[in-house]
Amino acid sequence: MTVSLIGLQRLSRLLVTDEQPVRPQEAAAHIGLIQAQDYLGALWAVGLRLQGSTEKHVEQSLASRQFIRTWPARGTLHFVAAADVRWMLALLTPRVLSGSAGRFRRLELDEAVFARSRDVFIDGLQGGKIVSREEMYRLLENQRISTAGQRGIHILWRLAQEGLLCFGPRQGKQHTFVLLDEWLPPAGAAAIQTRDEALAELAMRYFSGHGPASLQDFAWWSGLSLGEAKTGLELVKPGLQLYKNGEQLLWMSASSAAAGEPVPSAYLLPPFDEFLVGYKDRSAVLDPLKAKQINAGGGMLNAVNVFNGLVLGSWKRTLQKETVRVIPAWFSPPDKIQTQAFRAAAQRYAAFLNLSLAPD
Repeated sequence: MTVSLIGLQRLSRLLVTDEQPVRPQEAAAHIGLIQAQDYLGALWAVGLRLQGSTEKHVEQSLASRQFIRTWPARGTLHFVAAADVRWMLALLTPRVLSGSAGRFRRLELDEAVFARSRDVFIDGLQGGKIVSREEMYRLLENQRISTAGQRGIHILWRLAQEGLLCFGPRQGKQHTFVLLDEWLPPAGAAAIQTRDEALAELAMRYFSGHGPASLQDFAWWSGLSLGEAKTGLELVKPGLQLYKNGEQLLWMSASSAAAGEPVPSAYLLPPFDEFLVGYKDRSAVLDPLKAKQINAGGGMLNAVNVFNGLVLGSWKRTLQKETVRVIPAWFSPPDKIQTQAFRAAAQRYAAFLNLSLAPD
């Protein structure tokens, strides 16, 4: 039976292999960043890394400010531990915003518009207000700041990356925004002062939580330039162990490398899970000939069925009142062991949703 040792090691470092006795913010801190553009999928991304967790429990942890959702890296939504938000924003967003200057010009968003929008939101949200996106747009429109087209979301995106805003708790199905400094007072921030300290911290988080991984993987995941990623890697190399995969140089933390070999098993991972999105080169776990079935383009990355450290296909869910049906799309017909393992993984997902698993 085919096994990917690199895949099994990554599952272990990413806290997937076993249910870990950690809290949501500890999982987020260990991994560094958990991509969260698919909100419900991201709740499962956290929950599958915890012991006996439910969707409600993870969302309560988010609402209680243990970790937050914002745009700290690559211009993409992530969950990030509360103590890490500010230093990650300071390290990672300037390059993203600089690269977005052309897009801002096309949308006629200049510094004067951002300054006015900043004042509108400070005035409209201060005092602990929690405001939906639609209400945020109304605040801008009331001051004759157009949100037409993509202007509204880009204003929110820019000001969140500056550290003015972040997402608040969900209200029903509505996502909300708050002032970051009110939601997370700066007193609880991690004590990281210099850029080199931040580069070193991010590099160690990445190679501890994602290894074995390459320098190029780290640069992709973080959005740093290759030079800055290399600086981060060099700063933490004494705490890392080199793992060679043919001509490829992969790194992992020395402490995690000393752990025992993870046990093969099956896992249902959500869309954009770090097991795939956290690496530029995914060939160790996903057959390149099958990659388009998972990543067809347009920024989408499907939920995947992983067995023995390898992606064997994708999956979807169908929700009913008291049940969830989990529907696999295998690359190749599964054997009996794989079918049984998939069923067990689906049962765990149903328990996370506090639903019964619908029969096949």
